[in-house]
Amino acid sequence: MLDEPSKQIVDTVSVATTVGALAGLLPAVAALLTILWTAIRIWETDTVQGWFRKDRKRDKKGRYVKEDD
Repeated sequence: MLDEPSKQIVDTVSVATTVGALAGLLPAVAALLTILWTAIRIWETDTVQGWFRKDRKRDKKGRYVKEDD
């Protein structure tokens, strides 16, 4: 078995390795989430919604209005 100081060194190396791995992975995850968020925001625009939902009602200013249930 390892003595206590040796265990602390191994734990420190383990944490450093984990942080390094996450640091290498996080930019890719952040880029993916940014692309997804941007796609959602574009989909929500009146222009794109107009392309896919032609039968929606508009107000006097040309904005889409919610349908009353």
